[in-house]
Amino acid sequence: MKILCVSDQIDPLIYNQNAVKSFPDIDVILCAGDLPMDYVDFIVSTFNKPTYFIFGNHNLTEYRYYHKGRTPPVAQYQYVSPAASMTGGHGAFYAGFRVIRNRNLSFKDPATGKITPLLIAGVSGSIRYNNGLNQYTDRQMKSCLLHMMPALIYNKIRYGRYLDILLTHASPRHVHDQEDPCHKGFESFNWFINKFQPSYLVHGHIHLYDMRTERITKVNKTTVVNAYAHCVLEFPQENAE
Repeated sequence: MKILCVSDQIDPLIYNQNAVKSFPDIDVILCAGDLPMDYVDFIVSTFNKPTYFIFGNHNLTEYRYYHKGRTPPVAQYQYVSPAASMTGGHGAFYAGFRVIRNRNLSFKDPATGKITPLLIAGVSGSIRYNNGLNQYTDRQMKSCLLHMMPALIYNKIRYGRYLDILLTHASPRHVHDQEDPCHKGFESFNWFINKFQPSYLVHGHIHLYDMRTERITKVNKTTVVNAYAHCVLEFPQENAE
């Protein structure tokens, strides 16, 4: 399947009436944060494909509709069906702090040869740098990830793997991140990669002012992808453009 990943910028290649002609064979769309919700609306309406999103550290006007408090309630840390996670009226599925098994996006697992659902998890937010909304210390983020472990362990027992894609806003520490306080990555994401080995970690947050900057990096068995503007991935093949 082909996955369109977007983040941080309203990309004119996406935000136009001919977007479907430019990207004709997209199966699922991942929005890695800091995008206006009306842009997410446009993507859902234009492509008419399953769309998952998380929040970053900007464009948080509708954050309160998905989180009743400043930090996610414990009740959010569980498996939810795609139908149950579609809230807020935008037609996109909120993946923040959730593990989702989409059986409508089934594929043949090359390791087992069995038909299996696509396994997605997401975490919103960035590293804490000014005590703003949807910002976390590394310890808080690791706690968020630990709360997803029961669902991940179930995936491992049921499907033979923990996860296919982790959708984040921030990047792992020392992978695509920067040294200013706002754009440092999470060490806890490196822990997650080592422990659960998703095929992809798709993030935003790091703007690519020079498009020659490295945006795809292999970390152990996980391909870390910066989705800034847009990026197309093939799954389960590890290819990107």
